Order: sequence, then C-alpha cells, then structure tokens
Amino acid sequence: MCQSGRKVMSEDAPVNTGAVAWPDDFTASVMVRRMQTKLHLWAARDEGRRFDDLFNLVYDPAFLVVAWERVSTNKGASTPGIDKATAAGVEARDGVMGLLGRIREELKSGSFRPVEVRRVLIPKSNGRLRKLGIPTLADRVVQASLKLVLEPIFEADFKPCSYGFRPNRRAHDAIAEIHSLASGASNYHWVLEADIKACFDEISHTALMDRLRVRIKDKRVCALVRAFLKSGVLTELGPGRHLHWYPARRNSIPVAGEYCAVSVGRSL
Repeated sequence: MCQSGRKVMSEDAPVNTGAVAWPDDFTASVMVRRMQTKLHLWAARDEGRRFDDLFNLVYDPAFLVVAWERVSTNKGASTPGIDKATAAGVEARDGVMGLLGRIREELKSGSFRPVEVRRVLIPKSNGRLRKLGIPTLADRVVQASLKLVLEPIFEADFKPCSYGFRPNRRAHDAIAEIHSLASGASNYHWVLEADIKACFDEISHTALMDRLRVRIKDKRVCALVRAFLKSGVLTELGPGRHLHWYPARRNSIPVAGEYCAVSVGRSL
C-alpha cells in the first residue's frame, strides 16, 4: 500500500486477462504505427483540431504491448520504483501479459491511479545533484502508452528548428544544423546558448494542462496526465534509508516522464 492509498501493483499479481487478444511485438508495432500515422495526418491537416476519444487507445492491447517493449528494453528497466518490480522480474515469472492485463482493466474501469515516484539524487558534472523520480513499472508502461498516443498529434505542431524531446532527433542534429547555418551561403555569425533553470521543477501545472487541452479534448486523457503530475514523491533518508513522502507541488513534475516530455516540449 502506498501513501496515497492505492495498492502498488505486484509484478506477479494474478489477473484475469479475459478474452483480450494480445498481438505479438511485430504485429503490435505495425498496428500502433498505422494509428499514429492517422493521428499525425489528422493533426497536420487541421491545426485547430482537438482530439477526443483517445483514451481507448491508451489501454489498447497493441499500444500496451509496444509500451511494454519500450519500457522493458530501456536502460532503466532494471531500476525499480517503490514497488521494487523490475522488467526482468516480471519476465522471469512469465507475468508480462498478466501485468498488462491488470493495467488494461484498471484503465478501462477508471480505477488506475499513479503511485508516488522514488526520488534518487544523481551527481552532475558541476558537483550538484540532479533529482530523478523513478515511477513504478506499471506507471512507466502507462506513461509510455500515453506518449504513443500524444506524440504524433503534437509532432504536427513542432517547428523544424525544434529538437528537444522529439523522436529521431537529438542534440547532435541541432549541432549539425548550427554548423550548416554558420558556414556557406547562410553565413550566420552568432550562436546563443540558454537554458531554462530547473524546468521540470518550476513548470506550472496549469500552464502545461492548458497547452495539452489546445489539442486534447478527451477528459479522461487529461485527467490521467494530471494524475501523474499530482503523484507524490518518496525519498530515501538517513543510514537506514527510511522513506519520506512529499506531496507533489503545483509547479513541479515528480518525474520527467514520457508524457511530460511531449507536453513540456510543446509548451516551450
């Protein structure tokens, strides 16, 4: 049981997956890609379109399978949240479909609630510490599924000069663009570098949700994003590594999760 009262989902918890047809990884990826292409085209063709009826995609079997694949192959898959569950642990117990089935049923019924993230401090090159929130495995899967749904919609609104938190783009691509603009016919002479201090610590929940609602009309999707924003933080304190709970602040994000990266990037 977590601080918020929601039971943490066990990695080997029994679940009745019913008659749900779970596609294999390849089939799921094809199905998701087709739907993402449609969402992106619809968003690109109508800049003012607000999308409704998206929540069913978040718990769609294909989207959950792809979300699991991304979470389980991520380099952080072996790092547990407060539930101590890891991807390897779930797979070793042959409980992947059970976990996804449980997530799907909770999302469909409206009983899914994100739990607190585990706060760890990561040393930075300047000697300071970076706060990192680690969600539970189940919450990471839901975040990844949310991203699969939201990303193709918001991608239609990004400018070509935007590189942060975007698929198939990275910092090296931005550097290459700078080199291109600083040479040849463009002949630019100045490069300005700036950083938003503690972006995920200071961003307004209200502003972020307002930006989300510009494109997303589905109240259940918006409520799910807000629930992640409001999830608290558990921090390990002292030699005995006791856990201390902190409620989420209105101007910070407990974890720079998949869904938030898309929304924050759009807000900027």
